[in-house]
Amino acid sequence: QVHLVESGGGLVEAGGSLRLSCAASGDTFNTYVMGWFRQAAGTEREFVASILWGGMTYYGDSVKGRFTISRDNAKNTMFLQMNSLKSEDTAVYTCALRRWAPSTRPDDYEYWGQGTQVTISS
Repeated sequence: QVHLVESGGGLVEAGGSLRLSCAASGDTFNTYVMGWFRQAAGTEREFVASILWGGMTYYGDSVKGRFTISRDNAKNTMFLQMNSLKSEDTAVYTCALRRWAPSTRPDDYEYWGQGTQVTISS
């Protein structure tokens, strides 16, 4: 069992920046993928970014060049640095974890946090 807790959401103006954190606790894995998903009101969940145990990263097309995913292994924490924020980035951002292969599909992830709200004003 893995427990994930997000933090760092809030309200920022368009063009601003925000950094989200996801702290993992409980069981750990030697080979795993952690990722961020988001869901805007009335829409389905969308892949944002993921990072593998070896450091390889993947990004959704809508955030490439603006968002950066990283991790701090010593603290079992993953980060999402969000720059040049747009109104369309408004959503609940949720972190997730799965073992082994990377994926952009929510159903492939085994563990989920509760999400943190990010709202962009224009």
